[in-house]
Amino acid sequence: MALGGVVAVATIALFGTLPTLGADAGSAAHSAQEAAHASASHGTADHAHVAVSVFSLKQIAHSYLTAYMFCLSLCVGSLFLTLAHHLFDAGWSASIRRVTETVASLLFPWMLILALPIIGFAWTGNLHAWFKINPADDHALDVKKVLFNPMAFTVMVPTLITLLGLLARQIRAWSIAQDKDGAAHWTSKSRKLSAAGIFLFAFGVTLLCFLLMKSLQHQFFSTMYGVYYFAGSVWTTLITLYLLTMWLSQPGRPLEKVYFKRQQQDLAVLFFAFTVFYAYIHFSQYFLIWNAALPEETFWYVRREVGSWKWVGMIILFGHFFVPFLLLLNQDIKRNMAVMIPVGAWAWLMQYIDMTYNVMPVVHPDGLHLTLWDPIFWIGMSVLLGRLFWSEYQKNPPYPLKDPRLQEAIVHHEVPAPGASAAH
Repeated sequence: MALGGVVAVATIALFGTLPTLGADAGSAAHSAQEAAHASASHGTADHAHVAVSVFSLKQIAHSYLTAYMFCLSLCVGSLFLTLAHHLFDAGWSASIRRVTETVASLLFPWMLILALPIIGFAWTGNLHAWFKINPADDHALDVKKVLFNPMAFTVMVPTLITLLGLLARQIRAWSIAQDKDGAAHWTSKSRKLSAAGIFLFAFGVTLLCFLLMKSLQHQFFSTMYGVYYFAGSVWTTLITLYLLTMWLSQPGRPLEKVYFKRQQQDLAVLFFAFTVFYAYIHFSQYFLIWNAALPEETFWYVRREVGSWKWVGMIILFGHFFVPFLLLLNQDIKRNMAVMIPVGAWAWLMQYIDMTYNVMPVVHPDGLHLTLWDPIFWIGMSVLLGRLFWSEYQKNPPYPLKDPRLQEAIVHHEVPAPGASAAH
């Protein structure tokens, strides 16, 4: 059933408008040649301004990539939280770790399978323009050709997703093994693997977002782009984990006896912290680019100040930072589900808009242009991953039954009264 859903999404993405493939590939090659000429002359253009049909493979490809980057952010965010739990030998999060382990394990094989249409779109010239550009004709591409070349892209994208997925699955496998015998060495193994895995995570996620999203405009330089994607990913994952664990802890559900208000509070505090961290990283990227005023950097933001993209940027500024920041300043709101459920929906919308802001100006330089493909792929892929998660989650105990830190997570639930010290 799950495999059928993945195949269906991939099939729609690849073959939904098969008759237009030849025409789109030809126009993509023509656009790529114009882009190369523009880049060589002034270094600020990346695509010719050609109208893109709603039913073209180019539109479908960019809508699919936007949805994919959103879903990928939830998986890599969950992997980070799993690694962080082991690196810091955390106790409070032991009871909810199985949730992040399961979401992270979707990287392999499911996110790998869902990445295959992206590789196909790139090879047909409907996604990454540099696939059809000769590096000798484009200096910006020539200096990056070691990374930005079709073969490297084809090999590295599935390899990185696989390595990150196998990392997540190995940690999850050891966690499940500990449910049976309670041996402490499983925790020790997970901590050691996490110590090495955090470096793989950092390089892997950075390279993935460079290859899949940043390279859509290959002239762009930014040393902070990987951290920017990471910050948004963890931010979205935290509020998703907050709402998911709250649902799982309701009476009669799996986490009822191991999840309490203190964990709820801690997740909300972390979400608040990453609200600030994301804003800091995004502002820092903008400020450094503005201050240096180098054409190969500034053009990326100049493109996003044209037409309605300027207002999309304002929505991200206020919606991704000011709205959640001001709301969550109040301590009581962090445990008020009447507020936090809408905040969660808002956060998902802001993350998707952020991915749209990164991807869609390439094909719609004059302003935001929503099509039917956007909700189809976003909602469809999200629902598919949700079903895959639930299927995997139900196969094993809902929390680490014999984790050495589980008792600490259970007694951690007491929320101190105002002015009192926290219980430990």
